[in-house]
Amino acid sequence: MVKSLLKELSNLHGVSGREGNVTAFIRAQLEGHVDEFKTDSMGNLVAVKRGDAFKIMIASHMDEIGLMVQYVDDDGFLRFVTLGGWFNPTLYNQRVAVHGSKGLVYGVIGGKPPHVMDPEERKKEIKIEDMFIDIGATGADEVAEMGIEIGTPVTIDRQAVELRNNRITGKALDNRVGVALLIKALKEATSPHTIYGVFTVQEELGLKGAKVSAFSLDPDCAIATDVTIPGDHPGIKKKDSTVEMGKGPVLVLVSASGRGLMASEAMAAWLRKTADAHGIPYQLEVGTGGNTDATIIHLVRDGIPSIPLSIASRYIHSPVEVVDCEDIEQGVRLLVEALKSKPAL
Repeated sequence: MVKSLLKELSNLHGVSGREGNVTAFIRAQLEGHVDEFKTDSMGNLVAVKRGDAFKIMIASHMDEIGLMVQYVDDDGFLRFVTLGGWFNPTLYNQRVAVHGSKGLVYGVIGGKPPHVMDPEERKKEIKIEDMFIDIGATGADEVAEMGIEIGTPVTIDRQAVELRNNRITGKALDNRVGVALLIKALKEATSPHTIYGVFTVQEELGLKGAKVSAFSLDPDCAIATDVTIPGDHPGIKKKDSTVEMGKGPVLVLVSASGRGLMASEAMAAWLRKTADAHGIPYQLEVGTGGNTDATIIHLVRDGIPSIPLSIASRYIHSPVEVVDCEDIEQGVRLLVEALKSKPAL
C-alpha cells in the first residue's frame, strides 16, 4: 500500500544536501527490483532497470526543506538559516530535531512572546533573525558536548498521520510523495526500454541534483514526479489553480508561466494517450509558479524532452502538507502503463 510507504518516507529526515537517511531507505525498498544502483558524487541515487538503447529518466527529489545551525550563543541558543523556501510564521514555535554528531537532540523554535510585543510588532511578520532554537541547554559548552556545531542540520519534528478519505498529512510530502510514486512504479513496471529511476538531491536549493544526473545519464526523455498546488480549499481561487485532490495525477504543461518549463508536447501526448487507453484519471495544469526537476532537465545538453507528473498537495512547504493517496496510486498506474511504450519524439 502506498499509504504505509508514504508515512515512512514522510517521517524520515533528509534536508537538502543531507539526504543520506532517505537514500538508504530507498535502496532497501528497491533491492531485488532493479538491476543496478549508482550513486554519483553529489549524492543522487540512480536505480537502473536495463532494457534497449532508448533511455527514460524518471526523477524524484528526495530532499526536504529544513534549517542549519549558523551560530551558537553563549547561553546555548541556536541561531539558524533556512534551507529552502519557508514562510517565516510557519516556523515560529515549531518543535525540531537537531541532527548532532552524537544523535538527535530535540528543541523548539522560540521567539519574542506576543504578550510582550507592542501593537506595531504584532502587525509585522516575524523574521528568521528574531527566532532561535531552544534545546534546553544552559551554555555553548553544553551544546558542543551534544555534538551540535555550526553546520548541523535541523528538521521539523512531525509524524505523518491519516486523515479521512484515504488522505495523509505530514512533513516533507514535497517530495516524498514523488519518491513513493517512483518506488512503487519501479517495483511494478516492466519495460522494453532502459529506465533510470533517479532520486535527486538539493532540488529545494535550485534543482542541483537533477542537472548533474541528467547530464551524466543523457536520457532520451524525462519525467519528474513531484507535487503541485490545488485550488480546492479556502484561501486560493480555482482560477489560479484548476487542479483538485482526488481527481488523479497532474500533467504539468507549463510551470512558472513558461519561465520554468514548457513541457514537451510529445511527452504530454504519450502520457495522455496512455491514460485514456487505460481509463486512468488525470488533470492538466498550466502553472504560474513553482518548478520541478523537469525545469532543469529539459535544458541539459542539447535538450531533453521532459514533463512533470505531479500530485496535488495542500499546504506545501509546511509541516502539515496533505495528499490523497488514491492520486498517487493512479500516478503509479499511469507510469507503469506508459513505460510499456515510448513517446513519439
